[in-house]
Amino acid sequence: MLNLSLANAPKTILLLGAHCDDIEIGCAATVLYLIDNFPDAHFEWIVFSSSPARAQEATRSANRLLASAISKNVLIENFRNGYFPYIGEQIKDYFESLKTRISPDFILTHHLDDRHQDHRILAELTWNTFRDHFIMEYEIPKYDGGLRTPNCFIPVTQESADKKISTLMDCFVSEATKSWFSPETFKAMLRLRGVESNSPTGLAEAYYCRKISLHPLNRATK
Repeated sequence: MLNLSLANAPKTILLLGAHCDDIEIGCAATVLYLIDNFPDAHFEWIVFSSSPARAQEATRSANRLLASAISKNVLIENFRNGYFPYIGEQIKDYFESLKTRISPDFILTHHLDDRHQDHRILAELTWNTFRDHFIMEYEIPKYDGGLRTPNCFIPVTQESADKKISTLMDCFVSEATKSWFSPETFKAMLRLRGVESNSPTGLAEAYYCRKISLHPLNRATK
């Protein structure tokens, strides 16, 4: 396992989720890790589809996870759930507007090969819009399956894992009736990826990282 660290502290971190609980499921523990390690970073948190009730849940959850961040902006939009491929022009316009407003150093978004159409479209537009940025794609367990073999892992502490799970269960009460939406599901994902990455805590979140350029330290690149 090759261990690398970010040479430059990210100033702006962009978090993208198609639905209200996606960011939390995919990368909540990583968000806590980023806040601890890059305390001066600004967090831009954007959810693209919601209902009024779900928006309240998502806002509460985001503010809970970002409570220690020095700077944050939480946006809950209302693009039509399940229809992202058919309203792609509207979402594309949103991305075009977004890139004029912020220039993120680090982006967390959905996996490009996710079987959920909304997730997949969001990932495609992330890459289409931010072509020269550091992007990591998170994963969402679901009935449709589709989990792959990730190539990037972030070990997380037990405290961060517990906060991720408690936030999901406390804030998203509208999801409680779904059989898969349970502490056991989220613990299993963290534990499985912890095993695969030989995490010192036994816990990790996993990502798909498609492009990384490694530059020698203290040496001019040719």
